[in-house]
Amino acid sequence: MNASASTPIYSITPFTLLDYPHQSACILWFAGCNMRCLYCYNPEIVLGKGKLSFQHALDFLQTRKNLLDAVVFSGGECLLHKKSIEFIATVKKMGFLVKIDTNGSQPKVLQTLIDQQTIDYVALDFKAMPYTFEKITQSDLFAPFEQSLDLLLHHSVPFEVRTTIHSELISKENLRDMVNFLEQKGYQGNYYLQYFVNDAPTIEKMGYSQREINVEELSTVTIQLVIRN
Repeated sequence: MNASASTPIYSITPFTLLDYPHQSACILWFAGCNMRCLYCYNPEIVLGKGKLSFQHALDFLQTRKNLLDAVVFSGGECLLHKKSIEFIATVKKMGFLVKIDTNGSQPKVLQTLIDQQTIDYVALDFKAMPYTFEKITQSDLFAPFEQSLDLLLHHSVPFEVRTTIHSELISKENLRDMVNFLEQKGYQGNYYLQYFVNDAPTIEKMGYSQREINVEELSTVTIQLVIRN
């Protein structure tokens, strides 16, 4: 974990209407990650150190009571932090809805949060199928991601699955495999795709990404692909 335990948060986005469905929210960006996705837009968060304590975040949230509906825990990978379960429970007790943005690598932590009923929504990043997962994420964490997906499929916490698409890394055939994987798992609903933003600062210098996904062609009876850019 790259961030100090005493200052786990890299920064706070004080207001967003885009990151929690139908709710006003703020975002706590937690420093550090156990993946090094080539296309990652947040290298300064993933590779950097935290700057803000959780108490600083709590003080900020006190000023947002009755003004914001929700708090988004993001990163980096927010569930890596040793006190993430405690942090999330504290924010939940303040009366906020809680959303988790996660790469799925911490299924045990996710299980605890589900059991404690302290999370209200999860955005699960589906990076790639096993045959390209290690290349894209620079990690061998597909198995825990799959465990997290299975957990969410068997519990009632609302969640979404999302994938960032760079045409050099995920082809139409790869994406079709990903849709089939989700369908075989029993996932139903929207599958959100985010096109890579060309020329954005990333962990690795990336080539130009084409935008040519036919979502209707790849959607199924139970899974609808939705472009979110």
